[in-house]
Amino acid sequence: MAALTLALALSLTPLPTATAADPEPQVTLSKTEAGKGGDITVKGNGWRPKALLMMLICGQATPAGGVIGGTNACANSDGRAVTTDAKGAFSKKMPVAEPPKACPCVVHVATVTGEQATVDAVFDVAGHPVEPLPQPGAGGRLAVLAAARLDGSGSVLTWFGAPPTRELVVTVGNLGSDPVKDPVFEVGTSHGVYSPQWEERQWRGTIQPGKKAQVKLDVQLPAGAHGDYLVSLKYGQKVLAEQPWGVGRPWGVTLFWVLLCVVVPAAVFRIGMAIVDKVRPRTPNRAAGRHRTAPRAQAATSPPPTDTTALPWFTPDNAPGPHAQISAPSDNSPTTKGNP
Repeated sequence: MAALTLALALSLTPLPTATAADPEPQVTLSKTEAGKGGDITVKGNGWRPKALLMMLICGQATPAGGVIGGTNACANSDGRAVTTDAKGAFSKKMPVAEPPKACPCVVHVATVTGEQATVDAVFDVAGHPVEPLPQPGAGGRLAVLAAARLDGSGSVLTWFGAPPTRELVVTVGNLGSDPVKDPVFEVGTSHGVYSPQWEERQWRGTIQPGKKAQVKLDVQLPAGAHGDYLVSLKYGQKVLAEQPWGVGRPWGVTLFWVLLCVVVPAAVFRIGMAIVDKVRPRTPNRAAGRHRTAPRAQAATSPPPTDTTALPWFTPDNAPGPHAQISAPSDNSPTTKGNP
C-alpha cells in the first residue's frame, strides 16, 4: 500500500523545469582544425535528455555572433543528427566538409525539436578561404511583397483640429543572404507639390533571409492638416512603397469660429445695453409715464368722463351787460320786410 501511494505521488508531481541552476549545454571537439575528407568527434553534455540535435560545419560564424548567413552558410549535406542520452550527453563522429561561405567557421549544434538551444564551437577547415566577417545586415535586402495600406480612422478630436494619425502596414521580405535585425525605416509625408518630410521609425524584429514579415509603423500629420497627402516608406536609399491619404477638413474648427463670431458680439451688445440702462438718469415725467402705463389700458376700455358743469363766463345769465331775449322775430317788428 505504501509503495502504491508513493507511485501515485510521483506520477502527480510535475516535472522539474529549467532554472538558472541547470547546466548550460556544452560542446567539445576532438580537433579544432582538420581538412576536407577527415573527421572529428563531437561531444556534448548539459543538453535536454533524449533531445534530437543537428550538427553542422558553418562558415561566416563565431561563437559570439552566431552563424550570420543562417543555414545557407553551412555544409548541410554533410551534417549529422544525434540524440542525447538520459543524462543529456552525446558523442558523435562527423566528416569534415567545406561550407559554402568562407571561414571563420564553427561546428554548429542545435536542437531540432522542443525548446530551442544552440552552441557554436570554433573550428578551422584547413585549406578553406578565410575572409572578414560582413557587417550585420550588410547582405540583407528588403523588398515589398504586398501593397501598403493605412489602418485607423479619425476621432472627434481630429474633427476639431487634432493631428490625424494612421498606421502604415506593409509586408516586406528579405531577398538578401543576411538577416536584417531591427531595421530602421524612414516614413515621409508630402502635401501637394512639396517634398516629403522624413522621420525615422525603427521596427523591432529580425527578418531572416528568404523570410517575410509584416511591418507596422505610426504616421502622424500636423494639427489641422487636411487635403490630399502622400505617405512614403524608404529603407536605405530606396523608396519601398507609397500610399495616398485623403484627410478631411476639420469642420469643428470652422463651426467654433462661426459660433464665436455670432455669440460673442451678441453677448457684448446685451451687456452694453444693460450697463447703459443701469447708469442713465431717471426723469420725473419718464417715471410718471412709466407708473401710468398699467392704468392706460383701463382708460382705453372705459369712456372718458364728461364734465357737465358749465364755466361761469359761458352761462347766459352771468354774462355782463343787458340780457337780450333769444326768441323768434315778431311780426310787428319794423324791420320785417313787406310792412309799410
